[in-house]
Amino acid sequence: MSVADGEVAVTFIGHSTFLVRTPRAVFITDPVFTSHAGPFGITGPRRVRRPGLMPGELPTVDFVLLSHNHYDHLQPSSLALFEGTPIVTTLGVGRYLEGGGQEDATELDWWQWATVGDAEVTCVPAQHFSARTPWDRNRSLWCGFVVRSGGVTVYFAGDSGYSPQFAEIGEKCPGIDVGLIPIGAYEPRWFMTPAHMNPDEAVRAHVDVRAGLSIGMHFGTFQLTDEPIDEPLEKLDEARGEHGVEPTAFRTLDFGETLVFSQEVRSSGEK
Repeated sequence: MSVADGEVAVTFIGHSTFLVRTPRAVFITDPVFTSHAGPFGITGPRRVRRPGLMPGELPTVDFVLLSHNHYDHLQPSSLALFEGTPIVTTLGVGRYLEGGGQEDATELDWWQWATVGDAEVTCVPAQHFSARTPWDRNRSLWCGFVVRSGGVTVYFAGDSGYSPQFAEIGEKCPGIDVGLIPIGAYEPRWFMTPAHMNPDEAVRAHVDVRAGLSIGMHFGTFQLTDEPIDEPLEKLDEARGEHGVEPTAFRTLDFGETLVFSQEVRSSGEK
């Protein structure tokens, strides 16, 4: 698919994995194609919906965004599919990539940025945590990313609880065209609130970052927490109504569905 100036095409593969195409770059977020979201991709929560695109269906990818080291976001066997492709991640995550052919990843701290081909990638804050084993909790950082490429700006939130950092991102990274924001894995709230947003909080984050369009993620793929796997879709509809956000301004995609966002539509005020 060719993407015109002022457009960005987003394809939902599953969970937090998106294929994103701008006029100048193609990138993928937190690629996970394994059958399970646990060690070696064969243990832990089982995938209940197949990836919307299989690896053999992907175009050439210019770079990979990797937000943190949890198993539902970092699977070495999935990353190995992109051997030789630049990875942009956050501090300390590179150590988990050894053996996957991705030892030369660029690690960034919050608010640091790097140029990857024709894209500028900024590492932005998130409220979360990291761990691969019982002995390495918070020994690497977690983050979101803002990507500017071909005249468009895409925000990938990674995993995050709701916090004032979203407003900070909106202020420091103005003009976000498309936000990719998690809406699932939020129950029970007494336990999950610091690390994962529910749909109401996700809509608030959408408003805070001032995205032209937001697309929900982190739902419908792995049963990670207590809420029914498709409940986030119902709750998102309720949250949009509560906050006066149009359904076309914060929506979800079917697995494998592609949405093309045009800045012309945004500037004209159309939905």
